[in-house]
Amino acid sequence: MSELNGRVGGDPLISLVTSVPKVWDPEEDDVLVCRQVRVETHDVKTFLFSAREPRLFRFKPGQFLTLDLEINGATIQRCYTISSSPARPHLVSITVKRVPGGPVSNWLHDTMAPGKEIRAVGPLGEFTAFDHPAPKYLFLSGGSGITPLMSMARAFHDLSEPRDIVFVHAARTPADIIFRTELDLMARNMPGFKVVHVVEGEGGEPGWAGLRGRLSKEMLAVVAPDFAERTVFTCGPSPFMAAVRAILGASGYEMARYHEESFNFEELSPADVADIAEAQVAAGETPAADAAPAVPTFRVEFRKSGKVIECAADRFVLDAARLAGMRLPSSCTKGLCGTCKSKLLEGKVDMQHQGGIRQREIDAGMALLCCAKPLTDLVVDR
Repeated sequence: MSELNGRVGGDPLISLVTSVPKVWDPEEDDVLVCRQVRVETHDVKTFLFSAREPRLFRFKPGQFLTLDLEINGATIQRCYTISSSPARPHLVSITVKRVPGGPVSNWLHDTMAPGKEIRAVGPLGEFTAFDHPAPKYLFLSGGSGITPLMSMARAFHDLSEPRDIVFVHAARTPADIIFRTELDLMARNMPGFKVVHVVEGEGGEPGWAGLRGRLSKEMLAVVAPDFAERTVFTCGPSPFMAAVRAILGASGYEMARYHEESFNFEELSPADVADIAEAQVAAGETPAADAAPAVPTFRVEFRKSGKVIECAADRFVLDAARLAGMRLPSSCTKGLCGTCKSKLLEGKVDMQHQGGIRQREIDAGMALLCCAKPLTDLVVDR
């Protein structure tokens, strides 16, 4: 806690916990200071942040922050779900897995240290059990997708809120289980909280007594026989969530009570982007260049890449770019996360966002391409 000393007048630590700091306001506050880095597994770290001045972080467990990073001269936005509990509001944490070739996760692992500062937007997001009260939950996570579910579990634990929760976490080996000890501790503290670790192999822990293999309908029926009665929250790699959807769908689960989220930017490949475009075409969305325009069509120039596309006035710029085969950073596609934030060098747009951009950024000419439709020809600094 030595990093906290010197930040607040008088006895800094006592002042921090006995005073009532202002609440973090994303419109006014956007700089986070790293206070500690914790090693969770061999390739996962948790980064704990505070504001520059004492602030309380108000968020719903399961929400995320969008980091605004300068890496090798480029500005990159990435969303990371908060892993900490809102019941401990003086700090906020994200838990990040190192990804081979991943520019942001590896930069955080290699660079972020106590005292370093980053900019962030949020908290944002709608993936939270707190907006979907239910008598029983089933949390299903794979790999680093555990973070939003851990925030929810920590919140219930910190608030001593009795909930019937089955928390199933899938990992490659026992050594890859994130928060293993803490989850087991929470299970001892909360009678209605059941933790099940599932690994694909024993790795360096021979004699593993837990479940092995991949999550299946049969395995789910064993660990949560009443899963059809539970509200399900899932987060993990895309194949993991696809498998969960398939299992639940084949079991006749009522999918209206199913919720999922994932921010796996660094697993997105050109093939993924092509698949998205093909899916849109298959859904009847003819590429703008070939469509017979029923509405005005505008020219959109991407200055840095040199790409030029056509975008109808009733189409979002991001959608038009994807259909033209461009790979632009994006995630929520709802004007929420801020990942596609871009500078408009010329032109005007009709933008209906949901909090992923600040008013001062809009005033400075920034726009979220996922929720912006052109009103004129555009020049985008991408």
